[in-house]
Amino acid sequence: MPETRVRRRRRFLVCEPRHFAVQYAINPWMHPDHQVDVDLAQEQWRTLIDTYREHGHTVDTVPPAPGLPDMVFAANSAVVVDGRVFGSLFHAPERRPESDHYDMWFKAAGYDVYRPESVSEGEGDLIPTGRYLLAGTGFRTTREAHREVQEFFGVPVISLTLVDPYFYHLDTALFVLDEDTICYYPEAFSPGSREVLARLFPDAVLATREDAMSFGLNSVSDGLHVFIAPQAEALAARLAERGYLPVPVDLSEFHKAGGGIKCCTQEIRS
Repeated sequence: MPETRVRRRRRFLVCEPRHFAVQYAINPWMHPDHQVDVDLAQEQWRTLIDTYREHGHTVDTVPPAPGLPDMVFAANSAVVVDGRVFGSLFHAPERRPESDHYDMWFKAAGYDVYRPESVSEGEGDLIPTGRYLLAGTGFRTTREAHREVQEFFGVPVISLTLVDPYFYHLDTALFVLDEDTICYYPEAFSPGSREVLARLFPDAVLATREDAMSFGLNSVSDGLHVFIAPQAEALAARLAERGYLPVPVDLSEFHKAGGGIKCCTQEIRS
């Protein structure tokens, strides 16, 4: 029998894809010669927001800024734990101006914002769990930033090395199902990092490369519902066997930029 799961209400921060486009290539998914259907992207994004609200979650929005096509990927803007905001310093120069816009939103909402000295891309590579903060490195966020975030939050940080350029951020290879359980694609990580994850999360849901290439690991869970790419059918079935309720939401237009559901979703943990 699958376990009984409990939903926890979440507060999310998002940014409308009004200016979304693929204008440069900073990961293997991005090809500037591939056209983005902005109307379809807007429709898919609105469906995601409506779905969150229908499931009882609060959604706040940051106004999009012209000239910042990746600003829709709100998860990269910061990581928020206990109402404290650790901001971002993007690896790619094209994305660095995004940090100012998100910082202004957080400050206007009454938060203090710490701007890291080292390259750090928010929840793209920094993922809080019940006991630890999992931190990815290898392509974007640096190990120096891992040390900064541990000093800032006072939470044990577990550094994990990503080795496959298609999974350039931690949130493309791993997501948190609840405080005790994660789902991840082992081969996205170095051998030592795989051993660490196996020790810390022996009951994890393991994903395949097909699951990961379908953006199935760029998912958001509220402890019961898992908002997941419909293309990741096999992974959704395995999650259902474990007592979770998959909620398919198609963000395929954003896959052209290497993003999906989680990339578009920043969680504010107050």
